[in-house]
Amino acid sequence: MDFNDTSAEADFRAKVRAWLDDNATLRDGSKTTQDTFMAHNPDQVVQAGKWQKQKADAGWAGITWPKEYGGMGGTPMQQVVWNQEEGRYRVPPFAHLVGVALVGPTLMVHGTEKQKADILPGLLAGDGIWCQLFSEPAAGSDLAGVRTRAKRDGDTWEITGQKVWTSGAHYSQHGLLLARTNPDVPKHKGMTMFIVDMNDPAIEARPITQISGAESFNEVFIDGLKVSDANRVGEVDGGWRVALTTLMNERLTLSVGRAVGGAKTEELIDLAKRVQLNGRPAIEDGEVRARIADFTARQRGLEFTSYRIMTSLSRGQEPGVEGSIGKLLLGRLRQEMSGFALELMGSSAAIADTSDAESLRWRNEYMTAPGNRVSGGADEIQRNIIAERILGMPVDIRVDKDVPFRDL
Repeated sequence: MDFNDTSAEADFRAKVRAWLDDNATLRDGSKTTQDTFMAHNPDQVVQAGKWQKQKADAGWAGITWPKEYGGMGGTPMQQVVWNQEEGRYRVPPFAHLVGVALVGPTLMVHGTEKQKADILPGLLAGDGIWCQLFSEPAAGSDLAGVRTRAKRDGDTWEITGQKVWTSGAHYSQHGLLLARTNPDVPKHKGMTMFIVDMNDPAIEARPITQISGAESFNEVFIDGLKVSDANRVGEVDGGWRVALTTLMNERLTLSVGRAVGGAKTEELIDLAKRVQLNGRPAIEDGEVRARIADFTARQRGLEFTSYRIMTSLSRGQEPGVEGSIGKLLLGRLRQEMSGFALELMGSSAAIADTSDAESLRWRNEYMTAPGNRVSGGADEIQRNIIAERILGMPVDIRVDKDVPFRDL
């Protein structure tokens, strides 16, 4: 692994930092990454759009996008550098992440020339927020089990069904939707991808209130939605191939570009110095120090794993499956660290007093972490990837592989 920038990367980092210095405010304190890509109120949605346009006007919005689509034509490592530097500043949540990092690259590969010309420029400039309508009540980890159906009538499709856990659907203007178009073939072969208008009356997004009190995810109900065939992405019944492109970009987005997320062990150490345990600072207790040492070792391991991915990108190589290791371990680590912080703070940490910023911070971290272990691929999926692709273990037995979907 090489922890240092190349000379070209260092020059690029300096340019990024200079522009951000002129256009944003540096963060203070120990938080050095953007909190989320989710907007939590209408004002954040507006501010996210303005920031996206500001970046687009200056040429920073689509670093890895080809120049013919309005991007910089840069490398994935340059995107990593941008993300690292932007995370040091007080900027709005990256509410356009799904559109820029997932939908845009998918359309470049599978979209028609008209779709590219009509959609990509505005997408990059922040004209609208996109959501990803993939998961369903019966199709989460097994995405190919989608039951939302699309029936064709000439040049129009009628779509009916339900999606769930759709991030940002309640404030999105556009969606990329995967639907079942042929139940008479095996499940992976009978799906088609569509672009949908989230403002259509046939679509209803119902925010899901999470244990933290936030409303980031949604149930989405689609009842008789009419979609022109011009809004189909890829071939009829070829939606799985399109979805894989989207998911590959999602995995890369989750794997690299941000520092190891969540709280840092430095924050735990600071907390342990200030709270009392048996009449003395908690940091003086051997068991407390041992727990923090364990967290530190695990967090450093995750950081070094992310450096492996960054090193591959810097050398022009494709990232491996290291992202699954980070994804699997990070959610659990965040949950354990925040839980330990709440233990140190004692019973007062359970009081819903929003004036106590520190306890609120750790409670939110603790209540958000379980969702991180599901979103972007559940723990079990990551274990399968690690077992099959890193350790070379036998793949899962698939009894439904050649069975028509309607017979499952």
